[in-house]
Amino acid sequence: MTVENKRVTLAPLDRVAVVTLRWQDGDGRIDNPIAFDIADVCAEVRQDDSVWVVVLTADGAEFCGGTDPAALRAAQTDAAAIETLRVADAIAAIEKPVVCAINGDAVDQGLEIALACDLRVASTGATLGMTQLERGSMPWDGGTQRLPRLIGRSRATEMLLTSRLVSADEAENIGLVNSVVGPSQLQDKAIELASVIASHGPIALRYVKEAVLNGLDLTVEQGLSLEADLSFLLQSTKDRSEGLSSFLARRKPEYSGE
Repeated sequence: MTVENKRVTLAPLDRVAVVTLRWQDGDGRIDNPIAFDIADVCAEVRQDDSVWVVVLTADGAEFCGGTDPAALRAAQTDAAAIETLRVADAIAAIEKPVVCAINGDAVDQGLEIALACDLRVASTGATLGMTQLERGSMPWDGGTQRLPRLIGRSRATEMLLTSRLVSADEAENIGLVNSVVGPSQLQDKAIELASVIASHGPIALRYVKEAVLNGLDLTVEQGLSLEADLSFLLQSTKDRSEGLSSFLARRKPEYSGE
């Protein structure tokens, strides 16, 4: 499967799909056309059973510098119009693990997009933050909710209220990104991480993601119940039998997603 929209490409790599945002004229900002393309590709990935893990990245010198000012101005007085610019929820709705390769700055909506992914690998020299308050606005694509869940309320509130940008190294130290590598290593590192994840059974991967993400909004007791239910469902799958058989036979498992 290879998808090439005007602004987004999707390329298969074994069980990993690499989604690349392609900026026009080096302007790494979200406008309506690329927002529609992102939503379309996310839907395609969700429906494709051959894709077990997704890598999201961008071309050019930055990952995403935020929202196109003209598109944002046009949408500020129309609640329906602003919805067309939201893309983080479409990424977060992918049930499969998503690794974000942050190839440059991830600012404002750019960071909100990265937060919608499950794991983040950043390039050295990248800066991350949400500066909307400097313009009398505020994050509107999930930033106020996903950032504190990832790095804690105190650090997230400080970043949001001061509009401070953090370096890639600081982002790693506070848990905003999982690792930092040189620009020439970024793509390989993200794909390597995705490939390790994709070596596991796809059903189990989805269940673990569901248990972790949904469990954040549950009590511990409710989360444990969800974990037990998903574990019980997993026992009846062919992949679970294959995992056990391969472990006992000391061979590499051959998962089928069944």
